[in-house]
Amino acid sequence: MRLVSYKLKGKPSALRVGFMLDEKVIDLQEAYRQVLLSRQDKDLSNAIENVLPSDPTHFFAAGNRTIDKAKEAYTYAQKNSTEGFSLLYEEVLLSTPIPAPAKIICVGKNYAEHAVEMQSDVPEFPVLFAKFSNALIGPEDTIEKRDVTEKLDYEAELTVVIGKEASQVKKEDALDYIAGYTIGNDISARDLQKRTPQWLQGKTLDKSTPVGPWVVTADEVGDPGNLSIRSTVNGEERQSSNTNKFIFNIPYLIEFISNLVTLEPGDIILTGTPNGVGVAMDPPQFLKDGDVVQIEVEKVGQLKNKITER
Repeated sequence: MRLVSYKLKGKPSALRVGFMLDEKVIDLQEAYRQVLLSRQDKDLSNAIENVLPSDPTHFFAAGNRTIDKAKEAYTYAQKNSTEGFSLLYEEVLLSTPIPAPAKIICVGKNYAEHAVEMQSDVPEFPVLFAKFSNALIGPEDTIEKRDVTEKLDYEAELTVVIGKEASQVKKEDALDYIAGYTIGNDISARDLQKRTPQWLQGKTLDKSTPVGPWVVTADEVGDPGNLSIRSTVNGEERQSSNTNKFIFNIPYLIEFISNLVTLEPGDIILTGTPNGVGVAMDPPQFLKDGDVVQIEVEKVGQLKNKITER
């Protein structure tokens, strides 16, 4: 199931959580209301916001409990009419699936070939840094290139969405804590990133990090450790790899991170980028106004964004 965050195009409206079905966007809360009514449960249907939040951030923060209800709504919608709560794709604008996650954790140098191209040793432990939610944008937004940087770069990344509270998790159990997967583009201002030992200033500029276009539930993705991942800039392939080349795979990352901080439902983890970034090309190729970056992750989808000067 592909879960989306959407609002109506051309109309003032709040973001709502939905899912894709036959290239239509189905409002999730309204679909689940129909599930309750089919069970003759009018009391719960009248208190639907308490049962299944319409706000995407609140929905994902409720964790796998709401994911399970979403699957019920999806099954219902596959078999019944969705008239009154379905929208054509061209009628909506998709946002980043989780607009304000409590934590955005990023992993650096998680592919050996990328570490080498960055003239760095292969790390002994995961290299972690964070972003803030001000950086997040959606699949239909433009990436802002600000005057403060002249070296804007792309990084294609499989992104994990946490589905239940995770503290001191064993890697053997780690996949049970995942709600689903999406795509992240860890846009990096290399000149700002490298001017101090800490990377944060080059990693979390306003409106710089596309995440989306949806969250694919974990059951549909299966093994996240064997997915092809690639990026193009203006149609030219730049990165092409597979998550089986992770230095630290996703179960290990969840074990490692959850022994440092408690992961909560709705938190996201950008798991690192493969080799082929612009700064490592000869000569370096940085993003400029008008460039289009597209990222593809097997079983998840495509994320495409244009660069615009701010």
